[in-house]
Amino acid sequence: MCPLGSGALRGEISARNAARCAQWPADVSWASVPSIVYAENDAGEHGNFLRSSYRRILQRPEWRARLAKVYTASRFLPRSSDRRRGELECANSSDALLMNIFCYPRVLTRKAVCSLLGIAAGQTAIFGFRTRIPFNNGRDDRSEMDLRLGNLFIEAKLTENGFQSAPPALVHRYRDLETVFDVSRLPMHRGKYRSYQLIRGALAIHAHGGNFAVFCDQRRPDLRDDCFAVMAAVASAELRCRMSVVTWQELAVTMPLSVRGFLAEKYGVL
Repeated sequence: MCPLGSGALRGEISARNAARCAQWPADVSWASVPSIVYAENDAGEHGNFLRSSYRRILQRPEWRARLAKVYTASRFLPRSSDRRRGELECANSSDALLMNIFCYPRVLTRKAVCSLLGIAAGQTAIFGFRTRIPFNNGRDDRSEMDLRLGNLFIEAKLTENGFQSAPPALVHRYRDLETVFDVSRLPMHRGKYRSYQLIRGALAIHAHGGNFAVFCDQRRPDLRDDCFAVMAAVASAELRCRMSVVTWQELAVTMPLSVRGFLAEKYGVL
């Protein structure tokens, strides 16, 4: 499988969905690599979601609320004022990909899925989980993590450039930073800590127990390298063993055939 950068993968997914969206209501942005933003059709189905996953999302208020996240690049779309676009309606949304998989009926009872992720069968997916990581001043960081499945915290990536950067002042706010990391080994670039979201993930499982996994595409070795750079800075071998990288391709193997077909067609996840 050919390695791709974030831009190249975004281009591949854009091309796949530009062909696919002829069958669905959708907008195409003005850009050299256009974004495809789907909409619900008259039958109540949505081009960015599997039919069964979307039906379940609409039935659960806490899942449905995720659909209200606003698409911030609407100004680059034609007829941008005719309706409110959602972030999860965009073809390259990693949150939508995550919900397509884990909102699918009975997927969290499948032995292969649970074995791959190291979770008990029958978990309920909690999207946008607030981690509550302790600061030095007694307060908590309540930033969202993409998904919680039982004792597994998950950060999901698809075409994003990376895991965000942060100045030292933000990173050194955390109470347990020097307990969890050999801080001198944390990756930095131009005076900022790289992979801030991964640093928070390790701090979250130290504070609350459980495991941390990053979901990313097998075609993105740059994201895997970012993960391993942060893991290498974790001081405890036991904590490092509770951190992992899982590819969308590995997940696809464990899915029902209908989900596999959707992932292959829409995302090129084979």
